Amino acid sequence: MKIKVVTVGKLKEKYLKDGIAEYSKRISRFANLEMIELADEKTPDRASESENQKILELEGNRILAKVGERDFVVVLAIEGTTFSSEEFSKQLERASINGFSTITFIIGGSLGLSSEVKKRANLSVSFGRLTLPHQLMRLVLVEQIYRAFSIQQGSPYHK
Repeated sequence: MKIKVVTVGKLKEKYLKDGIAEYSKRISRFANLEMIELADEKTPDRASESENQKILELEGNRILAKVGERDFVVVLAIEGTTFSSEEFSKQLERASINGFSTITFIIGGSLGLSSEVKKRANLSVSFGRLTLPHQLMRLVLVEQIYRAFSIQQGSPYHK
């Protein structure tokens, strides 16, 4: 199985890089993990709605260029479905059982995701109604992916 995490924006904080590296190493026992960082568009302070839509479209095109035709696509969106860790694990397991060899997770930029990216999704997931920095969300996501595999393996990690 292959897991791709496509994100918009550059990760700068060392402590987040270290955490992601640790969980990436742990995930490697279960799947090949690829982290793909895409450039974000600079958003003017008082951008109009049309400027914001143009930014979403540009970022969305970059994202979709990294999505394979046969990928199972999971977008992270505040309006998505919330799952317990066990339910999230089942979603990933179902994708694999249904013949998807690549699961691609997408974290958008500061404005979120374009409607085209959301339309491409097989699953829209919310990690709650709190707003988290996109960089921190990467760490939370890879930890939950590791936890999902641990649950599937019956590992004591998930207690």
